[in-house]
Amino acid sequence: MITATIVDDEPDCCESLAVLLERYCPEVKVLDICHSGEAALQSVKEQHPQILFLDIEMPFMNGFELLEKLGNIDFELIFTTSYDQYAIKAFRFSALDYLLKPVDREELQKAVQKAVQRKMHPLPQQLEMLLQKYKHPAIPVNKIAIPTMEGFQLLAADAIISCESDNNYTCLFLKDKRKIVASRTLKEMEEILEDYPFVRVHHSHIVNLNEVEKYIKGEGGYVIMSNGATINVSRSRKELLLRTFR
Repeated sequence: MITATIVDDEPDCCESLAVLLERYCPEVKVLDICHSGEAALQSVKEQHPQILFLDIEMPFMNGFELLEKLGNIDFELIFTTSYDQYAIKAFRFSALDYLLKPVDREELQKAVQKAVQRKMHPLPQQLEMLLQKYKHPAIPVNKIAIPTMEGFQLLAADAIISCESDNNYTCLFLKDKRKIVASRTLKEMEEILEDYPFVRVHHSHIVNLNEVEKYIKGEGGYVIMSNGATINVSRSRKELLLRTFR
């Protein structure tokens, strides 16, 4: 049995999430439901839940302030939030789990399953990255969090030469000749990297423009990267690529 606490200032959202957990995630036992950060602070310290479902936007003490006051994060975090493009981008950037309200049953089950399987708790760096990206969406953060089968890899965006789709995963080819397999789709990687000089040149490839050494003409053509890799450019994306070099 996995224990959990729900923190949200909206009673209806709390009740709905609790019902979904009871029906579709029977392995989760809800220890407490808190409608304020202050109540959650006391509850979490006393009951030590293994998963915290946490709303960010709450009056008096928001989710981030609660985490700061708790200090030691010895539980899995699953944020709950209303749709906000900057918030969603921040979560993807930091590779921390989130659920959009109203919470979808299948997404909840996936999030709980990942939390149960995870062997490492959210890193302080990930929370810091989330906070920076959430509060200052226009300011690029030096590193991004890449979820992998082993945990998370923190790396600088400019260390990536190119990204290649592998179904629901993405292979990242790095300057130091390493290859990292990220538990993210290529579309998600494209959104994470949009503040950096990366362009999707093919339905299966994203390239770092600073690492393109040559473009060879053709129907779509292809690029030669700094590591010697040859990557095809689709006809539909050829003009976009060429415009970036003009």
